[in-house]
This record gives sequence, C-alpha cells and structure tokens, in this order.
Amino acid sequence: MTRQRLLIRNAQVVATMDDAGTELADASILIEGGVIKAINPTDPGATQTLDATGCVVTPGLVNTHHHMFQSLTRVVPGGQDALLFGWLKTLYPIWARMTPAGIRAATQLALTELALSGCSQTSDHLYLFPNGARLDDSIEAAADIGLRFHPTRGSMSIGESDGGLPPDALVEAEPAILRDCERLIDAFHDTNPGAMLRIGLAPCSPFSVSQGLMRDTAVLARDKGVRLHTHLAENTEDIVYSEAQFGCRPGAYAESLGWVGADVWHAHCVKLETAEIDLFAATSTGIAHCPCSNCRLGSGIAPITQMIQAGVPVGLGVDGSASNDSGHLLAEARQALLLQRVAQGADAITARQVLRLATRGGAQVLGRDDCGTIAPGFRADLAIWDMQSLQTAGAWDPVAALVLCGPLPVRDLLVEGRLVVQDGQMTQVDAAQIARTARNCAQRLAG
Repeated sequence: MTRQRLLIRNAQVVATMDDAGTELADASILIEGGVIKAINPTDPGATQTLDATGCVVTPGLVNTHHHMFQSLTRVVPGGQDALLFGWLKTLYPIWARMTPAGIRAATQLALTELALSGCSQTSDHLYLFPNGARLDDSIEAAADIGLRFHPTRGSMSIGESDGGLPPDALVEAEPAILRDCERLIDAFHDTNPGAMLRIGLAPCSPFSVSQGLMRDTAVLARDKGVRLHTHLAENTEDIVYSEAQFGCRPGAYAESLGWVGADVWHAHCVKLETAEIDLFAATSTGIAHCPCSNCRLGSGIAPITQMIQAGVPVGLGVDGSASNDSGHLLAEARQALLLQRVAQGADAITARQVLRLATRGGAQVLGRDDCGTIAPGFRADLAIWDMQSLQTAGAWDPVAALVLCGPLPVRDLLVEGRLVVQDGQMTQVDAAQIARTARNCAQRLAG
C-alpha cells in the first residue's frame, strides 16, 4: 500500500525555529508517516497537497502548564479580584463538587480551545480527584481530540488542619497518591519517539503537599523515567509561606528535595531571585511562564529575560482557565512580550523570541527533542496561519504579526501529520457539542 505523503506548498514564510532561526520564503514541506521528510523537496511524490499561499507556517504551539478541570469555573464571582490564596479558597469548595463527567467535559473544552489557537502539544496538571474522578478521565477525553498530551498526576496531601491551604476533604493519603502515580505510569506512559501520551508526576505546591511526598515523588519519577512538575514562587504569599514553613526561599526548598534537573519544570517562578535563576540554569531546570494568569492574579512579572539570558529552559503556559479565563498560546506570547517591555524597555525581548518560547521552548521544557522545530526528522506538528485576515492587513512582517497583531485563530493544525484543525474547524470532534456539554456541567457546578 502506498504511504501517504502530504505536501504543504507555497507557504509565504516557514518559520522553522531551528538553531539559526531560519525563515524560508515561498517554501514547501513534505510529510510522511507523521514526520517531516523534506523542506522544498525537488521530487515530492505527494499523494496529497495542502495549499499555504498567503500563510505563515510555524511549529505547533506547545502549552507547558494548564489545569483543564478549571475550564468549567471561568470568571467565578468572588474569585475575580482576589490574590492567589484568596482565589484558591473561593474555588476549592466548588472544585470539590467536580465529577468524572465534569473532568472529561472540561478536558475536551480546554483541548479544543487550544487546538483552535494553534496548539499541538500540551501538558495538564490535575491535582484534585473528588467524587471518584481519576486522571484516566482526562486521558480518555483527550484521545478524541488528537493533540499530543502530557497529563501530570497532581496531588494534595496537607489540608487546612495540618497547616496547608486546601480543605481536608480534597487531600489524599500519601501512600495512595504514590500507588496511583505508579499505576498511571505503567498503564499509559509512552517512551517511543513521536509518543502522543506521556505521564508526569506533579505534587501541587509547597502549601499543599509535604516535603516527604515531594522527595518520594522525585524518587519514583526518576525510577520510572518520567518528568516532574509543580508550582513554585508564584507570588509574594508563596514566598512568605516558604520562608515561614521551611526556613528558606523556594529555590533552596526545591534543591533540597531533589526538584532541580533537566527532568523538572516549575510553573510561574514569578518571584525567583538571581541565585535561584542561576541554580535553574546550571541544572537545566525548566520554567512554565504564564503571563496572563500572573497578571490576572496580581502575582507580578516573572523575570524571563534574565532567565533566558542565564540559559534557563523557558516555555509558555496558559495556566488554568479559572485564573486566565482563556486558553490561547499566542495571547500568552503577546502578553509575555508586553510585560517584559513595560518592565525593562521596548528592546527587552522581540516577537520572534516569544514565538520561540511558544514553540521550541515549550517542547524543550516538556522534554520533547522530537518536536518544536520544522526540519527533516522532526514530528509533523505544524500550525498554518492565514495572514490575509483583517487583523493582519497592512502588516509588513508576517512572522512578528503573529504576536503583535494577534491573537489569531489557526487555519490548519497538523499533529503527527494529521489534520486536527482544517479551515478553522475541528476535524475529529464537534466543537459546538463540546461547548454545550461544558456549559451544562458548569451550570450543575453552580447550582
């Protein structure tokens, strides 16, 4: 049987995100077997073509931090104007009413929203499991959408009665947490090149898990060869808690527990100091920068230009939709650029630098050296952006326009060479039905 060979042809610009930052005009890309076969092939032998005239092609965007279950609790009254800890205390009782069906609906909503924004690969951090919910619910829901998925098994083990922030009803016993982590890795984690599903382990935060669980989780993850993820140094409250409870700043706390290294990435890190940034650079510890959420919660401006200059791996994340209310990676890229410029000047960071964070940077943070670049041998995760739209009319630089004129919807999205979005529409699921189901679940939560 003839193997499918898809040729994306006539792209106005292909922004490869390779080491040199190569951008190719009037370019074509040949895909075979889910992999990029050639750029500008002389004899493509294509069995299928996709015209990209007037379009910019980038690697698919990569989301390094999300809480998809929160998609059913956007703009909740009482939490709209609160700092992190107050916001959490408002929402914990609502999240305690989540069900497996709600987790599935929220996951499909979040993934569909991401796909339509050009995101081909995403992590997810699910750290509460009320009413029989399991990470399996997210994994099963994601299979229908077609994105490359890195769900993390989160956890909370220190409730209010033990000095933690979450209510006691939402915490789990630590032995049970570790058993379920091992079960999930054994059942779902795929180590093969081009894997569509990889599991990570993700105790929630310094204020919701014990130091013992952090250590034990790191040992288990390294024994099983999976990545580690948590929240760190998100705002001033977070720093105060760390210093009061552990007698040190978050960077020293992470290092003491084995939570630095190329297999670790931390969300936010808004309040890292220079010594902590240097520690993360020296150990290749990754960071998920979530600028919109950090603004929404008043957490501050993460020093990502300093991190990048130091050599810290940095990607972008939309964070949960209860602290962002949106899930668009180009919006995060634009916000990242604007925040660094308002803090440090207009020459602090460029549109291409933040677009790189949204693509290759995110792939690096998630440990995917097979994604995030348009070059032969890389997986065929590609976003095709129509630059003939009203929003980009008059733009002289189409690559920078993706950030500065955005956020744009993606025209076509390919994951592993398969069209997940075509002409702005989901190909494998009914987006309108997903939205209806999510609305119904949200109404039940609010009831």
